[in-house]
Amino acid sequence: MSSLVAYYPSNSFFHRLDPRVKTIFLLIVSTSIFMVNNMAVAAFILLVMIGLWFLAKLPGSILIGIMKVLVPIIAFLFVVQAIFYPGTTPVIKPLIPIGRGFGEVTLEGILFSVLLAFRLVAMVIMLPLVTFTTPIQEFALGFVKMGLPYRLAYTITTALNLVPVLQSETKVIVDAQRLRAMQTFENGKLGEKLKSYPALVTPLVIGSMRRAQSMAVAMDSRAFGASKNRTFLVDLTMKSKDWAFLIGSVLFAIGVVVVSSLLG
Repeated sequence: MSSLVAYYPSNSFFHRLDPRVKTIFLLIVSTSIFMVNNMAVAAFILLVMIGLWFLAKLPGSILIGIMKVLVPIIAFLFVVQAIFYPGTTPVIKPLIPIGRGFGEVTLEGILFSVLLAFRLVAMVIMLPLVTFTTPIQEFALGFVKMGLPYRLAYTITTALNLVPVLQSETKVIVDAQRLRAMQTFENGKLGEKLKSYPALVTPLVIGSMRRAQSMAVAMDSRAFGASKNRTFLVDLTMKSKDWAFLIGSVLFAIGVVVVSSLLG
């Protein structure tokens, strides 16, 4: 799966939205997802996120890659919640027949597992939906326009921007280890992989420290942070489509929470 903060250029409706609108959309909709307790409503939110994904003209292969990564996590959550969730309708008898039994799978536990799966997938899809359609520099400008100090905004966006760089360096280090006939990361057992991680982490940390030092020198040479206020080459202006999407996002978040509470 590719980085969750990469940028995919396009001219879609979602790409043209103001970064402030997309940030607010991410915050309020993610909050509403955690407040939804009805499985049908959670499934509806997931379908909306998938629809927005294709509306943004993002690659479907990335969506498939995200789902492949989430399958083991969803399976683990399903097993844990199905066994330990307190329910009253047993589906499978206790797996460990000791005393009153332990590990009984209930219908309520299974339904709650499905609800958690819908929530998780919707959340994971929504994050790249925003980051894939917004350049990092627009994120920084959006944060500043929302009142965040530009130093802090730069720190946040720089951290996001370094994620794909670190992923690329990790791949280079792993390939270098393969050239030295090190096959632990592909074919080794769990214990062998844990023992081999210093060979991966050490050069990655050293490279990150060198990069951070170079960035600090470059920022100091340009007097970054010397002024409390600063100007920008490109400015942001809220347009009618931005206000419409923002209002629609708020109404959508409120609507799913209300419907979920009514359905129970």
